[in-house]
Amino acid sequence: MTDIDLRGMGVALITPFKENESVDFETLGKLVDYQLQNGTDYLVVLGTTAETPVLSEEEKNKIIDCVVTKVRGRIPLVLGVGGNCTRTVVEKLKQNRFEGIDAILSVVPYYNKPSQEGIFRHYEAIAQATSLPVVLYNVPGRTGVNMTAETTLRIAHEFKNVVAVKEASGNFTQIDDIIKNKPANFNVISGDDPITFPLITLGAIGVISVIGNAFPREFSRMVRLALAGDYAGARAIHHNFTELFNLLFVDGNPAGVKSMLNAMGYIENKLRLPLVPTRITTFEQIRNVLRQLHIRC
Repeated sequence: MTDIDLRGMGVALITPFKENESVDFETLGKLVDYQLQNGTDYLVVLGTTAETPVLSEEEKNKIIDCVVTKVRGRIPLVLGVGGNCTRTVVEKLKQNRFEGIDAILSVVPYYNKPSQEGIFRHYEAIAQATSLPVVLYNVPGRTGVNMTAETTLRIAHEFKNVVAVKEASGNFTQIDDIIKNKPANFNVISGDDPITFPLITLGAIGVISVIGNAFPREFSRMVRLALAGDYAGARAIHHNFTELFNLLFVDGNPAGVKSMLNAMGYIENKLRLPLVPTRITTFEQIRNVLRQLHIRC
């Protein structure tokens, strides 16, 4: 089953922690409600922003259950299932039933630095291991290797259940090449909030967003206006967020968005090592920008 609509704004959900660093499931449920009430088109569970590498398998399963139970099929759910051991990812895809999950997001293998042929074969194994739609995730700043446009297009043309790529390379020429030469059943999704607006003008269908955790209504409106061709309206919202975009990532992700949500009163400002909260100076800058945007904090 490869029919899934990923147009618009998806949000890469954070994992809220209590002061003792245990997962705050009550707050997670409230954050999901916040997304459902404010126009988010779909949710991404256990992606980069969720601090997935520091979660136990038991915690991951409980997080999936919590989100699936809250959403109740009202919007699509995309689950992060990736790794740098192809065999392990394939076994997970074959063994899990993924009730309530509509698609898989799978990152380019990290640390190993595979060749382009290795990347192709990795995704070939994944595509053959599941009937769910698969979204590729190219983020060379984290993985240490870039999946080229040629490799992305080769995968897109070869495997019908590979339906999209989340592109976070920041390379406009590469992304434009993919958009220009992709098959009709394959789409490009922005993996970077700051460049979502210009990528939509090139033909991307939306974003998997970090800032949408805090501003789902506003950022989803920007995406919808851009998709509808109202570039002036979309650009105005985009420019409103320019300073926050910079502050969001200066001390790493999800430290920035967790500081933002903490300042807005939604969560404790807790991360698990090796990640730590933003510097106090960054936190104060975030609070100042929120006040300028007339957000209570």
